Amino acid sequence: MKKIILLLTLLMMMFTVSACDYPDKPAILFNQRPITKENVMDMSSVFAPNTRIYYLILMPQVQNSRFLDIQIIKKGSNEYLGYSLYMTRTIRLKDEEQKYYTDYFVLSEKGAYIMKVFSHDNPAKVYTQAEFYVK
Repeated sequence: MKKIILLLTLLMMMFTVSACDYPDKPAILFNQRPITKENVMDMSSVFAPNTRIYYLILMPQVQNSRFLDIQIIKKGSNEYLGYSLYMTRTIRLKDEEQKYYTDYFVLSEKGAYIMKVFSHDNPAKVYTQAEFYVK
């Protein structure tokens, strides 16, 4: 009888604890070449100055807003607590881009950078962020 109760308790715990129903989180992938299906996993986080930095913003859930705000922040400067706003961009998502957005930018200054993605409707909430370097 003890073995049956132990087995049922173990099975019940296994089903309740191991059920992963978490939604996928947004992410940013960087690449040195234009991003396609073949090279999407050739990620890089170190780039040379004055070269194109291609990025892919993955949004697993359809966004309420058609606009996203992108910020690139340089670390290590002395303007505001060691961070300075380097570039901002507001993008409009097309119908076919409801779950992803891809583009590129060029940076000429060496340093460590952070890229943040916000909703245009709620600029206080960060969807995702990623760090990269220009060396």
